[in-house]
Amino acid sequence: MFRHLWQSSMIAMARSKRVKAFMQNARATSFLRGKYVAGDSAEKGVQRALDLMNTHNIRSSLFYMGEYVDDLGLVAENLREKSGVIETLSEVGLGIHVSVDPTQIGHHVNPDIVEGHALALAEKISAAVSDTGALNCLMLDMEDASLNDPTITLHNALQDQGLPVALTLQAYLRRTYADMEAQVARGSTVRLVKGAFAAPADIAYPSQKEIKENSRKLIRLMLSAEAKKSGFYPIIATHDTKLHSYAMAQAAANGWGADDYEFEMLLGVRGDVAISLAEQGARVRLYVPFGHDWWPHAVRRIGENPRNAALLARSLFK
Repeated sequence: MFRHLWQSSMIAMARSKRVKAFMQNARATSFLRGKYVAGDSAEKGVQRALDLMNTHNIRSSLFYMGEYVDDLGLVAENLREKSGVIETLSEVGLGIHVSVDPTQIGHHVNPDIVEGHALALAEKISAAVSDTGALNCLMLDMEDASLNDPTITLHNALQDQGLPVALTLQAYLRRTYADMEAQVARGSTVRLVKGAFAAPADIAYPSQKEIKENSRKLIRLMLSAEAKKSGFYPIIATHDTKLHSYAMAQAAANGWGADDYEFEMLLGVRGDVAISLAEQGARVRLYVPFGHDWWPHAVRRIGENPRNAALLARSLFK
């Protein structure tokens, strides 16, 4: 119950324009930006990605921040920034793996414009690389539960056109196993995350124990022999070292090589674990946000665990 209330409160803070305006301009909160964000420009995001690859052999998924957009001007800005980072990644010779929220590219303004915008980004990635697929793709982030069906529909439409697209699914939702089964059958690329949103118990697992058990169930499916046969590419996004070990055991049991799947983690969260995984030979990627609209992303990271309350207190009372 407390966790649900905590997450709801943090999500409300993330979406409050008044709170965001104050926090993003408060000197005391700058350490949060430095912890979770690569910088305010595509160049800084790409430079961080280069540093991670050259120093630790860790890949990146670049994300220009800004979500729940309800203004066409901001939609246009998001598209320019995401298009620009695709070009910059191509210029420096890094894999092009760019994340996008459907609300960033127009869902709340007009759902009918989203597919065209996503299509343009996916086509730009396809034109920039010779090898499209799991390692070069437009990754569709999953937002709150109301966006599940539109996001899956968008993914399937782009995939059916042969474009390099991937999908995020969330372990905290009861529906996800069925959604994952459908994507395994399609031979998709799917990133499994816990989910940082609050939802009622009729559609979401209420306890961390149940979410972890569902995560293991989903990992078994993602790394099954059937998934490997279909051409499915699993991305397991978690900071839980027990789930890392569980996934590696499942992969080994079913004939998956270390390059056949990957782990993903967030910039600023348990970086030592990411480096350790990479040193063990695992394929590792970090979600690397950049841009000036950083507060919603940072506060959602805080909201993922009540133990992060100290971070919020530090930002408020420093």
